[in-house]
Amino acid sequence: MKAMIFAAGLGTRLKPLTDTMPKALVPVAGKPLLWHTIQKLKAAGFDEIIINVHHFAEQIIDYVRANDNFGIRIEFSDESQQLLDTGGGIKKASWFFDDEKPFLIHNVDILSDIDLQSFYRFHSSGDATATLVVSERETARYLLFDKNHHLTGWINEKSGEIKSPFPDFNSDRYKKLAFSGIQSLHPSIFDYMQDFPEKFSIIDFYLSVCKIERITAFIPQNLQLIDVGKIDSLTEAEKFY
Repeated sequence: MKAMIFAAGLGTRLKPLTDTMPKALVPVAGKPLLWHTIQKLKAAGFDEIIINVHHFAEQIIDYVRANDNFGIRIEFSDESQQLLDTGGGIKKASWFFDDEKPFLIHNVDILSDIDLQSFYRFHSSGDATATLVVSERETARYLLFDKNHHLTGWINEKSGEIKSPFPDFNSDRYKKLAFSGIQSLHPSIFDYMQDFPEKFSIIDFYLSVCKIERITAFIPQNLQLIDVGKIDSLTEAEKFY
């Protein structure tokens, strides 16, 4: 099974640690975030992984090579010249997903107790083009889903901004769920990306296609999830392990 790890971010909220290392190599419980993500993917049966890199890209590549690719196939998608955002990053790595099977994407700074194998099976057994792991945790920006768990829109509660491809959209009618940074996609998604620019957000992309393709929610029960995006979240992450 194939997966992609998003590891290209600048990690600005983790400064000063990320002044000298990429976010992916910031340690939690004595091991880099990247180590935790790779081990979780391997335990779920993913044995072919591509990692996008930008900030201190060589450090990430050297770390993986020094660990003998963790005993699996690991490739890199080089974004060192320009960060391509989440959608552009997936599009650039499309060559890797050449077996016509669904694949999984995992942010490197997300720690959780989700069963990735069950999630992957859920997506593979359905008819959704993309399935997003979401939960009812508190955040400023939410994805909006209908009663059938189909994506319908997005809202930023701080700014009041709302996005949806549906006319006369009323956000109050839909369920607000927070995206986890974990998702599974079918390679057919790349057909819709052809006309998109080199750099774009995957959420904006989903909002542009959810009217014609099924983008659905996966809501784990009692999900424990930590977004290791800020310095103060490192203490919480240490407790997680």
